[in-house]
Amino acid sequence: MRRGILGGTFDPPHLAHLIAGEAAYRQLGLEVVSFIPAGAPWQKADDGVTAAGHRWAMTALATAGVDYFAADDREVTRDGWTYTIDTLLEFADDELVLILGADAASRIPTWHRSAEVIGRAQVAVMPRPGTSRAAVLASGVDATWLEVPEVGISGTMLRERVRAGGSVRFFVREAVYRYIEDNGLYAP
Repeated sequence: MRRGILGGTFDPPHLAHLIAGEAAYRQLGLEVVSFIPAGAPWQKADDGVTAAGHRWAMTALATAGVDYFAADDREVTRDGWTYTIDTLLEFADDELVLILGADAASRIPTWHRSAEVIGRAQVAVMPRPGTSRAAVLASGVDATWLEVPEVGISGTMLRERVRAGGSVRFFVREAVYRYIEDNGLYAP
C-alpha cells in the first residue's frame, strides 16, 4: 500500500493539516493518509501539550467522513516518548510518504534517528509561512513539494486565539470546534 503518514501534535488538528493530507493524496497517488497524533512528543516535553486523549479525539473528528483519511491511535497508545522512526517501522509492508509542513521538514536533522526516517519514507512538504524552500534544502532533506498555497494556520495560533477569547470556528472542522468548546480546551 502507498500510505501517507501525517503526524504531529494535532493540538488542535486544523484545516492546514487536512489541506496537506488532501494535496498529498491527490498529487502523490496515495491510497490512504494516516493522521497520527503524537502520544508523548519528546521535542515538546516542556510545552504544555494537551492530553493525548483529547488530541486523539479531535484527530478522529477532523478526519471523519473522508474515505481515504484514517485516524490512527498507535502513538497515543504507545508507552514512552513518541519517535517517528518507531511508527514508520511499524508499516513494514507499505510504501510510505511522510507529509510535513516546511517548518517541521527543516528540523528533521534534529529528530531521533533522522537518517533512518528519511531512508524509510519519501518526504512530502507543504509550504508554510516563515520557512523557505532553502531552509528545507539546507537541512539535507530531499523533499517533494506539494503544490498548495501557504496556509497561515498553526496550532499555536489557534490556542492563543481561544485563550484571548477569540473563536477558532472555520479554522478547524465543525466537530473539532464543538469538541474544543464542549471540553473547555485552551480556555484562559
